[in-house]
Amino acid sequence: MHIVHTIADLRQQLSGFRRPAFVPTMGNLHEGHIALVKQAKPLGDVTVSSIFVNRLQFAPHEDFDSYPRTLGADAERLEAAGCDVVFAPREKELYPEPQSYKVHPANDLADILEGHFRPGFFIGVSTVVMKLFSCVFAGMPGGVAAFGKKDYQQVLVVRRMVRQFALPIDILAGETQRAADGLALSSRNGYLSAEERAEAMHLSQALRALGEAARNASGVPDLSALEAQAMQALARRGWKPDYLTVRRRADLMPPQGPLAHEPLVVLGAAKLGSTRLIDNLEI
Repeated sequence: MHIVHTIADLRQQLSGFRRPAFVPTMGNLHEGHIALVKQAKPLGDVTVSSIFVNRLQFAPHEDFDSYPRTLGADAERLEAAGCDVVFAPREKELYPEPQSYKVHPANDLADILEGHFRPGFFIGVSTVVMKLFSCVFAGMPGGVAAFGKKDYQQVLVVRRMVRQFALPIDILAGETQRAADGLALSSRNGYLSAEERAEAMHLSQALRALGEAARNASGVPDLSALEAQAMQALARRGWKPDYLTVRRRADLMPPQGPLAHEPLVVLGAAKLGSTRLIDNLEI
């Protein structure tokens, strides 16, 4: 496995290949990332993973400076998973000048849910993903990029961006990897204390309960009431929920009419102590 830090070295390593399988990450890897690498690898002729903590998607009060940087351990895990090239650029390499050109995804998708509580987040995500795509796929006839479904809204944002810019990249959405108690694996789980870690499983349970309540409701359910009850129940356990909501999988808009007519997803974000966790469940 090769570890490269510049765009020029990355492109040199990829010369001679035609279809990269790419897994972008911010490092501090867990089994969810490794599962994406293993799923993507058979779909390309070279497997690439990036490790880059992207300042553009962090608000001033968020954890950019304290986000764990664990390149050595990450590289060992990636090599064991069969990754061929790790692209770990320094910030000055990817952003040699202030990034004034940015990708602004449509408001109807990017300004709801995560975008509402983290303004500008998906501008930062879309911009860095487009830039990483240009680094990895330049001159290639096509390829595949893998993202985890835990960041459900992000997958939709990236898919729409790829479609609208006619990029020759297939987007693979990997299933959320979970601990034995149901907690979605996340790099931020490491911030949890032992007591918080024991409590954290209740976010996935709250989503499951909300989904069951919505599906079991007769006629056209009052989703606002069910969502409010779910948030109140989580708050009573000491959480500070931002949202627990039932949405259409296709566009994350609230469903209209009886719920049996379209695929749905239950999404949630809540803070436990100082750690903000997100999760979702397709129903």
